[in-house]
Parts: sequence; C-alpha cells; structure tokens
Amino acid sequence: MSQRPLMIGVVGGSGSGKTTVARAIHEFLGIDAAFIDQDAYYADLGHLTLEERRRVNFDHPDAFDTDLMVLQLEALAAGQTIQKPTYDYPAHTRAARTVDVRPGEVIVVDGILLFADPRLRPLFDIKIFVDVDDDVRFIRRLQRDVTERGRTLDDVVRQYLGSVRPMHLEFIEPSKRYADIILPEGGHNRIGVEMILARVELELSRRRDERSTT
Repeated sequence: MSQRPLMIGVVGGSGSGKTTVARAIHEFLGIDAAFIDQDAYYADLGHLTLEERRRVNFDHPDAFDTDLMVLQLEALAAGQTIQKPTYDYPAHTRAARTVDVRPGEVIVVDGILLFADPRLRPLFDIKIFVDVDDDVRFIRRLQRDVTERGRTLDDVVRQYLGSVRPMHLEFIEPSKRYADIILPEGGHNRIGVEMILARVELELSRRRDERSTT
C-alpha cells in the first residue's frame, strides 16, 4: 500500500454499543476496510482449568494479549495480511481458528481498553469514545452474555459487580480523556454517528487528494 491506512479506534464500556458504532463506520464507508475487535485478543488461557479461567478478571488490561494486537495492527498499517485470533467465550479461552484480515484504506478497531494502553493509542488517527449510562450498559451486557455467550444471570451479575464495574471506573472511564470525539448514547445518537461518518469521509478525501498530487 502506498499510504498508511486511516486507523479509527472506538472505545466504550461493556454494553455501550461501541461495536455497533464501529460496524456502522465500517459498513457505511463502502470501501475496502478492515474490522478488528479487541475481544479477539484475550490471552490464551488453555493452560488453566475451566474453573480457573472463570475467575480471571477479563476487564483488566492484563487479560489481553496486547503485544500480539499491537504487532498485528502495525502489520495491517504496513499493508500486510494478518491471521486474527478468535475467542471461545463459553470455554473462556482462545479458539484454534484464526481469520485472515487484509489491510484496507481504513481499519476500524473496537474495544474497551484501546485508549488505556500507551502502546495502542498512538496507532489511531481518530479516537472515538462511546459514552452510555451504566444502567443501560449493564442491561445490554446481561442480555448479550446470557443469549450469546452461554452465561447465567448469576454469573453476569457477579462478574459485573466484581470486575466489570470496578475496571470501568479504574481504566475505561479515565481513558475518555484521550478521545478526539465523545459520542453520547452510542449508535442511537444518529446525528452524532452521521457527524463522525462525515469526518471520516473528509479525512479520506484529504488523503486521496494528497495521493493524487504526489
């Protein structure tokens, strides 16, 4: 690739709708774009028993293989195809399957802790924080984890009180100060999303103009 891709980071607490916003950007562009989810980079816990895995704090930065994520994002930025890992949520560990991801003109990345890590922040040209009330986020997380990830109601509540909420307050909420754009109400904020899409299109147009004059 002759020019580094435009890299967009979308952050928000669990259940904020950040993935909805990230996918809206990805799908609206109508160009060759790549989508990366930080959840795919949870550390491989295959060496632990299932009970030990269940006790891991998955909302702490240490739960992620950030070294691998940085390496693969840098590879995409350099125009290389990566083999993105996948995660087995019921088993609480990395799955054997990987997914080929080709670099595109835009790379959209979503995750809860992208801006909390100084290794990741410099990679993003546009940083978006999706800001949604705690009670709304909890309800969304409860519905998702029970229906999609095989969790029980008790498991979700215990994890939310024991790690999700404390880690949000310690790591995610403070990382909002690094955002270029704060989007209240997430994907339900139609005007906000449209403004972000317009800004992305403007940046892409500027880059294309630069390419055409060099």
